[in-house]
Amino acid sequence: MDRLTTRLATLATHNDKALVTFITAGDPDLGTTEEMISLLADAGADIIELGVPFSDPMADGPTIQLSSERALAAGTTLEGILATVTKVRASHDIPIILMGYLNPIHAYGYERFCRDAARAGVDGVLVVDMPPEESGEFLDYAAPCGLNVIFLLTPTSDKSRIATVDKLGRGFVYYVTVTGVTGMRQETSATLAAELAKVRKKIRLPVMAGFGISTPEQASRVAAMADGVVVGSAIVKLLEKHSGARLKNELRQLVGELKRAISSGSA
Repeated sequence: MDRLTTRLATLATHNDKALVTFITAGDPDLGTTEEMISLLADAGADIIELGVPFSDPMADGPTIQLSSERALAAGTTLEGILATVTKVRASHDIPIILMGYLNPIHAYGYERFCRDAARAGVDGVLVVDMPPEESGEFLDYAAPCGLNVIFLLTPTSDKSRIATVDKLGRGFVYYVTVTGVTGMRQETSATLAAELAKVRKKIRLPVMAGFGISTPEQASRVAAMADGVVVGSAIVKLLEKHSGARLKNELRQLVGELKRAISSGSA
């Protein structure tokens, strides 16, 4: 099994839930990203999502939009991100997912991207604006390279979309807990439990729930309904506000609290 599948299987064996942490690659620079991956892994993250910065991140709220702007201003490229993953692989085996938009990957070239990403040590790819029904060409290149292609489901996904994601997806399914863009929210949806229960009955893969989860309390509630949670904006916000030792301390504290919350509250 690959790193991602192995990690998720191990968590399931221990009746534990996955903590997926998101940061934007290159925010504020790739050297910091390399440090942050190591820190997040050591602090308790089970999977790292690296956001590929893009000039028009339509699914992202202000916090992650600004992080993309900072990363692009620092000269972050897809080549640079893959080189950073290669460096991280010298000391960490935590699963790493690239999450972003199709345009940079299309410009890089599907075949070249899949080959280079796999060689760098990337375990999966989540392309926000690539519908599963239109993913055939990309999947043809990803599969031989062993890249897990992860798809999104939302509260508005119909039976046909759920069935397609179940057929084509690999690794896990990312369930968007709210309609709208990414960002921290005060409350989770009152209908989330029923929505997740319906999806989990129809999906063979683990289901990670994300968008709007920012506190240990929210993470605990959502983890009880899913196989894991994704936390992004709350972490990216710390990168925006802090640096140096203060940033490292704040991140260790938040990630540690999140992991403890979902571990103690796992179903």
